[in-house]
Amino acid sequence: MRVLSWNLFHGRSLPPSHRELLAEFSALLAGWPWDVALLQEVPPWWPPLLARACDAEQRTALTSRNSLLLLRRAVARRNPELAKSNGGGANALLARRPIARDEAVMLRRLPERRVAQIACLADGVVVANYHASTRVPLAEQELAVLSERVLRAAGGGPAVLGGDLNLRSPAPPATFRHVAQRDVDHLFACGLEPAGEPTLHERSAVLEGAAVALSDHPPLEAALTAQRV
Repeated sequence: MRVLSWNLFHGRSLPPSHRELLAEFSALLAGWPWDVALLQEVPPWWPPLLARACDAEQRTALTSRNSLLLLRRAVARRNPELAKSNGGGANALLARRPIARDEAVMLRRLPERRVAQIACLADGVVVANYHASTRVPLAEQELAVLSERVLRAAGGGPAVLGGDLNLRSPAPPATFRHVAQRDVDHLFACGLEPAGEPTLHERSAVLEGAAVALSDHPPLEAALTAQRV
């Protein structure tokens, strides 16, 4: 299976585009060969539209700055650079395989709300997506708590945990293997092993004749296969 992790930077680009980029993000995501996409810093109204473009199921977990969401959405759609993170935030899990069950896990309420997603696919693989706190001690604590929850949900079966961990050199949680990383973006797996080298996808788009990079994070993808015994 192929697992992708991508922080969408609240739907923004570098350099700034000053308009909504849903179509551009959707086109890139739809064109890559992932089975599961773990997305962070997603505008909260995007996940159903991204899933439709990618022919995938989706699950959404709201994170922080989502009060008065209709107002935030109106500002962010008109000019994402004006709203930035105040446009509202969500984690989104997209799957091109059926999702049997899922849950949102509150990891922290203060100083900022942090919510992880855990989903069990119909084939038995458990996947988890989250965006960690920016302070290293908090991020390390969240990773430890979440990894235990994921292992319990997997019940000895295969599992993948990934996202923007806000850690550059995290120690792999117990029984997990570090299968891909780029800066603060990481993928860990248990019961699965890499099938080749990780991929950093190209994230450029051309807007009105000028090239931009969608997000400030490159999309990180790992191909995984059943662990040999």
